[in-house]
Amino acid sequence: MDLGSLLQRAAEVAADYRASLPDRPVQAPCDPDTLLERFGGPLPRTGTPPAQVVEELVAAADGGLMSSAGPRYFGFVVGGALPAATAADVLAVGWDQAAFNNALSPAAVAAERAASRWLLELLGLPPTATVGFVTGAQAGNTVGLAAGRHHVLREAGWDVERDGLQGAPRVRIVAGEERHATIDRSARLLGLGSAAIALVAAGPQGAIDLDDLRRVLAAGPAGPTILCLQAGNVNTGACDELRAAIALGREHSAWVHVDGAFGLWAAAAPGRAHLVDGAELADSWSCDGHKWLNVPYDCGFAICAHPEVHVAAMNYTASYLTGSGGPVPMPGDLVLESSRRARGFAVWAALRELGADGMAELVERCCRLAARFAAGLAAGGLEIANDVVLNQVLVCFGDDARTDAVIAAVQRDGTCWMGGTTWRGRRLMRIAVSNAATTEEDVDRSVAAVLRAVEPV
Repeated sequence: MDLGSLLQRAAEVAADYRASLPDRPVQAPCDPDTLLERFGGPLPRTGTPPAQVVEELVAAADGGLMSSAGPRYFGFVVGGALPAATAADVLAVGWDQAAFNNALSPAAVAAERAASRWLLELLGLPPTATVGFVTGAQAGNTVGLAAGRHHVLREAGWDVERDGLQGAPRVRIVAGEERHATIDRSARLLGLGSAAIALVAAGPQGAIDLDDLRRVLAAGPAGPTILCLQAGNVNTGACDELRAAIALGREHSAWVHVDGAFGLWAAAAPGRAHLVDGAELADSWSCDGHKWLNVPYDCGFAICAHPEVHVAAMNYTASYLTGSGGPVPMPGDLVLESSRRARGFAVWAALRELGADGMAELVERCCRLAARFAAGLAAGGLEIANDVVLNQVLVCFGDDARTDAVIAAVQRDGTCWMGGTTWRGRRLMRIAVSNAATTEEDVDRSVAAVLRAVEPV
């Protein structure tokens, strides 16, 4: 079988799978050990024809694919994948471009630069900001904090890129007690340490408490400070009061980073943009494409308002790196990886498919569907534990054991998939509506499935 026929077969399998998502069970029914047996066995001594390899892969994966790209998967704030973005990602694999600089792929660079301008416009961020295409929120937060580390230590007279952290002024990270866990890991990876995080109390819905932020910032110690804020609490969807919090950070010369993995997309919808008012005043931001933009995994953005700081924190040079070191930053100057797939093709395609109005409608529709979830479950006698302001819904079923039992029953049923979380000391079902394909009917079917699961538990 030639390459064209091989890729056509793979595309047919993928398209059939995607077409089946509205009707297939969401939970993967296959036992992990069974899957491992299918994929396992000794390493073959001799090669296998490519067409046979593809068929063996399809057979081995059968029953083990979670329908996370489907319209009734509501776990982990996972988006789907728009048709144009999916096709563009197929092309990206076929083209096999390394998105480092113009010497490696002029088209990949151009796609990322064009998509970056559109992203900044949609998110209401400074048009002069630089955008690095990363894997997701972990990498985005790490790049943002690395830029912040560079800036605050430079202001203190220390060159961290040259001299490292031994003997450097200690950097303080001020963050809310309900920050995303990737902030802590970024602090560890950057050598700042989790002990450098000074915690700020959270309000009733998990947003940062401004009075306590003022207290923590003033309490010191004085010196290099990075303030981490949040657009979209991972449990409730609540957003920090960014304008006021950033102003407090500025009083203490802090670098302000906004973790906006999904919540920053509220800026694209006029009816929700007030939730992230003031976000444009920060110094860096992290945002995911594989959440609300609905591009295939993996895709995120590390955005910085200060291009020279972004480049100083990330870039490197070598004699063989033809095409780098010019006045305009290359994609490889803005991220942690040199060898990186061309994520910009799918992002460009998604933004072309949606347009500004389509992105606004997608965000608004997911928020309306989340509210529909909450109303349907509340009408069924269940407790909704959060104010539904974005796409997140928390549901309580009584005691913790009963909540976990209901979650497990819903997952086994296969109509939909939601995970569990612990928030404010209580076990809760966590529902995240992020898929462009989700409809009111999907929500109503899912509400019915949850209420069915409650009865026998």
